[in-house]
Amino acid sequence: MTAPAASASDFPGEAGRRFWRFTRSRTWQFSVDLYPVLVAASLPWSTSAVLVFMSIWFIALIPTIEPAGFFRSLRAPSSLAPIAFFGLAIIGMLWADGAWRASMLGLGPVAKLLVLPFLLYHFERSSRAHWVFWAFLISCGLLLVCSWIIFFVPVWQLKAAHGFDTTGVPVRNAIDQNQEFVLCALGLAAVAVAAFRKAQPLASIALGVLAAVFLCNVFFVALSRTSLVYIVPMALIFAVMHFDRRTTWLAAAAIAVAAMLVWAGSPYLRGRVAHIAVEYQEYQETNRPTSTGQRLQYWTQSLGWIREAPLIGHGTGSAKQLFDKAAAGKPGAWGESIGNPHNQTLYVAIQWGLLGCIVLYAMWFVHYRLFRKEGVVAWIGLAVVLQNLFSSTLNSHLFDFHEGWLYVLGVGVAGGVLRGRMTERS
Repeated sequence: MTAPAASASDFPGEAGRRFWRFTRSRTWQFSVDLYPVLVAASLPWSTSAVLVFMSIWFIALIPTIEPAGFFRSLRAPSSLAPIAFFGLAIIGMLWADGAWRASMLGLGPVAKLLVLPFLLYHFERSSRAHWVFWAFLISCGLLLVCSWIIFFVPVWQLKAAHGFDTTGVPVRNAIDQNQEFVLCALGLAAVAVAAFRKAQPLASIALGVLAAVFLCNVFFVALSRTSLVYIVPMALIFAVMHFDRRTTWLAAAAIAVAAMLVWAGSPYLRGRVAHIAVEYQEYQETNRPTSTGQRLQYWTQSLGWIREAPLIGHGTGSAKQLFDKAAAGKPGAWGESIGNPHNQTLYVAIQWGLLGCIVLYAMWFVHYRLFRKEGVVAWIGLAVVLQNLFSSTLNSHLFDFHEGWLYVLGVGVAGGVLRGRMTERS
């Protein structure tokens, strides 16, 4: 039997009843919808603003939660999976060596996953999810304009303020910027296809051109080599998801031709790819800590630690402690302290072994299944999941701040919309 929803009579005193009625007002509901919009708008630019707006959103959301509906929502696999992951991280503190402080720091990157069930629950009921998508797109559009400006006028880049030498990256780094721009391009492409099917050719062309501008920035202005891991497979998946078999083959051929044209037309892209071989050779011959060489070294060390505790790992927070010990006494960049091996699977396996990997891939699979549907919203959610999965082969993106919050926000908002639609049909 379902527990009844809270009502004004459940709150003691006139002040309590007034507060309950205010939390059900249009003004309060608007504020609860507004803060995720502000989080999406802040994500390309600021870390502190994301945390501030998300914290305020929780304060505004809690009084609106109906316990019965919320706990029913938690039983959905898309909500249970991130909770299980966080639960494993909590339990993993029990067998971790070292101080509790180190374990608590190791718990931090996983904690953001607890926001997912709340976002899924809220956007099951909200009609303003599209505001979040538009806010993110507009914010990334402003970042795109800034990127092109400083590409053509490099002296305008605030290197002293941000510490970046990459021309065309106004804030943070090329990895984060590429994640945002590719995701925007894929979302715009889906909307362009939808507009074309609705006989809106001008809108379709405009959206397609904007998507191309985002991708041109990636390939010609500021390229992270991590992007090469996910752009082509996601483009092919896009074709399979949006076209029939014959058109998919034509799209695949078009993607291949486009890739060759981009390769031929971008010395910057060719140089970035060719430098991988140069870095590897320098690492092998001189043990110089190049980007490629360091990754290979981190992965080799990680595999050794995983073999020591293959089933349940070394415990929460152990990865940084192990890397710090391995770096102690080494010269130069080899002695720098790092927190993870730049691979999500290895990062999880070091701390929680095979058990952790099962939970990680189960969560990715559950969220993938949630978005295996037709429509723009489903594609946006699927693109977020696939991008995180593919890019996590070269980084620990689920636990990184920017990419991790991008995953939480994208899956939470898009997943909530789809779950709300399924509830309406049932």
